[in-house]
Amino acid sequence: MNSGDDTGTAGERRRLGALEAEVLDLLLASREPLIPGEVLRRLDDTLAYSTVVTVLSRMHDKGLLTRGKRGRAYAYAPVADSHGLTARRMRRELESDPDRAAVLSRFVESLSAGDEALLRRLLAGELAGEPSGNPSDVPPGSTA
Repeated sequence: MNSGDDTGTAGERRRLGALEAEVLDLLLASREPLIPGEVLRRLDDTLAYSTVVTVLSRMHDKGLLTRGKRGRAYAYAPVADSHGLTARRMRRELESDPDRAAVLSRFVESLSAGDEALLRRLLAGELAGEPSGNPSDVPPGSTA
């Protein structure tokens, strides 16, 4: 990829998707918001500065990042931790289908018994004080 504007082919779009994931991981690991130059340095890549700015701007437009002015540049940070971002993607998918009941029904049908039990307990408010992860009475192999 030679410039930030070369996004026309499928291969380049896949590269941007991979780059977005890499940038998101970098920002999730950072203790503070980063400006594009800091992102570029931490990527240790041969990307153009304009490519990094474009990726950060697109991620902001998608609602993945917040930004605030720092000097002459914007500093970017994730809107949520990795679990929160996954939950946002799940909600966006749910909202994209007009038949929410059908989507939720199919989702619950596809869950393992352990995940279904965990979801029922979450909906009942039984796990409110427990840390996220794998509570002790959730069957092994289920995912939180």
